[in-house]
Amino acid sequence: MLKVSNVTAGYGRTVILQDVSIEVGRGEVVTIIGANGAGKTTLLRAISGLVKPSAGRITFDGTDIAGMAPADIVGRGLIQVPEARQLFPVMSVRDNVLMGAYHPAARAGADRRFAEVLDLFPRIGERLDQLAGSLSGGEQQMVAIARGLMANPKLLMLDEPSLGLAPIIVQQMFGIVDRICEMGTTVLLVEQKAFHALKIAHRAYVIENGRIAIENTGAGLLADPHIKTAYLGI
Repeated sequence: MLKVSNVTAGYGRTVILQDVSIEVGRGEVVTIIGANGAGKTTLLRAISGLVKPSAGRITFDGTDIAGMAPADIVGRGLIQVPEARQLFPVMSVRDNVLMGAYHPAARAGADRRFAEVLDLFPRIGERLDQLAGSLSGGEQQMVAIARGLMANPKLLMLDEPSLGLAPIIVQQMFGIVDRICEMGTTVLLVEQKAFHALKIAHRAYVIENGRIAIENTGAGLLADPHIKTAYLGI
């Protein structure tokens, strides 16, 4: 579904990604783990069109999307849920969720998807009329993911969905990500909580200093001695 081939990208003269290649197959959860500053978010931003690669190709469903406008990429069904949620705090939960269906390509079937996200996140249904800024961190993350699902994604990219959440909520969040995949949406997950992320991943990549250092199955990386030492604290 998604193929990133030898991509180099960064900001101005600062190169962050160097010759990065990854693939995401239809129906998979693919996880990217790495330390702060390794290039995880820049990779998602390059895929979603917010950063233009200086080299390489990015194809989605067979179409080269490198350099395409972000709105056109969204219209093709490739959706990013950004780090730190980025909700509209003085808008209601309902309006934040419905904003996900702003693109014409997502408007058909929006009522059905709204019912689906309320089934996936019943807590959101109890807070539809509250201001988004009044919610807890975990509830805000649920709203951010619900908003992404309203865009009718073929592939949903999640950037650090567990950031700042209590441990019990972190476990719930990864369960939700697993369920989203089971419901038919392919997931590309960027995450620092390596154990939880690898546990639900079909395949995974480790990015270090802007380069892909290791590729394996999620289970394979969980058993890798380097991963245990560097990322799992074992």
